[in-house]
Amino acid sequence: MAPKLTQWSASSRILLVTSAFVIVVAGMKAAAPILNPFLMSFFIAILCAPVVNRLVAVRVPLGLAIFFVIASTLSFSLLLGSLISNSVQNFSEQLPEYRSRLMEESANVLGWLDRIGLPAPQDSFTQLFDPGIAMQLAANTLTGIGSVLANTFLIFLTVVFMLMESHIFPKKIRYAFKDAEASLGRFQLFMWSVNQYLALKTLISLGTGFFIGFFVWLFDVDYAVLWGVLAFMLNYVPNIGSVLAGIPAVLLAFLQHGTLTALIIMSGYACVNLVMGNIIEPRFMGKGLGLSTLVVFLSLIFWGWVLGPVGMLLSIPLTMIVKMALETNKETAWISVILGSGAELDNRPSVIITTEENK
Repeated sequence: MAPKLTQWSASSRILLVTSAFVIVVAGMKAAAPILNPFLMSFFIAILCAPVVNRLVAVRVPLGLAIFFVIASTLSFSLLLGSLISNSVQNFSEQLPEYRSRLMEESANVLGWLDRIGLPAPQDSFTQLFDPGIAMQLAANTLTGIGSVLANTFLIFLTVVFMLMESHIFPKKIRYAFKDAEASLGRFQLFMWSVNQYLALKTLISLGTGFFIGFFVWLFDVDYAVLWGVLAFMLNYVPNIGSVLAGIPAVLLAFLQHGTLTALIIMSGYACVNLVMGNIIEPRFMGKGLGLSTLVVFLSLIFWGWVLGPVGMLLSIPLTMIVKMALETNKETAWISVILGSGAELDNRPSVIITTEENK
């Protein structure tokens, strides 16, 4: 009979867990085209569930409540998908011209640096800094998101079934687990946390996208709708999303209207993101997400690599799921503490595992 996992040596268990982790991640990366629509469906269902429950609470039939919520969400998604598709197609057609003009401007800058005694080889500069990459990245990101939104029927059909099951799911948990109330409490906490984050982040992102789009349109920069949509989508990406959203619009403003307009557009982006990110968002979402700042940044890279643009957008909710799952197991609770921000430890007594307890 094979020994139990608890009887294995520490190094053997680490090797086994690491191998399983690599296999799971590789499977997720390979299955990304299937996982992405499902994850979008899951988080849309979490976002819609409170609205459906509130309508049911005022005696609206469940089917009618689901139809109303799905119709509203579907209309918004189709509008967003249409804006992304048309804008990206037009922008992609102009992208080679923009890129060549940016390289010409870069050559002019190198010539000016050479004249003032700061020579820089053009080939090396082009390899290290290609301004056209920022525009290409913006187009690729929106194209990746648009490809997921192309599965609108599959996504919303899945959402409908999830919402129909939502009121039965607590009963299933009570029957499925021995510590039913504790499991249900953890599930409800998870649902509440993710729903609060997604709902508030969506409203703040809508505001960010609207103000950015209006500001860019005010200064007659091409594709103002595209930059508004890009600001809306990338506002979900923590830390660097707002910065990435502003780079292509600033470069395009520089090409169209010169340095002064580019600086004004850059200032506009900075002001909107400063107000939304440092004033509005902390006011309504609290001081933190319960995650370390380093973990937030690393999760962005990890989920973006595994699932692409959708993984970048959902990096925070996905990491919150992993953290809450780790909290439920005594053997992995320490990993959850490492992933946390540390703020929750101020009022919690430290737990020191002694060698006697290990024995």
